[in-house]
Amino acid sequence: MASDEAVVGCAGVLLVGTRGAAGPGEVLVRVRGGSEAFLAWSAEPLPKGANVLVVESRGTRQVDVIEWADPLDALAGDTGDAG
Repeated sequence: MASDEAVVGCAGVLLVGTRGAAGPGEVLVRVRGGSEAFLAWSAEPLPKGANVLVVESRGTRQVDVIEWADPLDALAGDTGDAG
């Protein structure tokens, strides 16, 4: 199966939690100017609603994900006030 390299490195949110080695969940990934759903596999179970990063494509709309926090989200709350 051909992998979908465009999705690697993209962020998403779990629509259905993953179960680790017991099975996949489902992730909505921001890719190609829109959002697409993929089966999501992870080493450890991750809950529904978790923010994730796609680290590998398995092809056929399946990806490997890790839990991830966008570092830019932390900067959005920073007003830069020094005191």
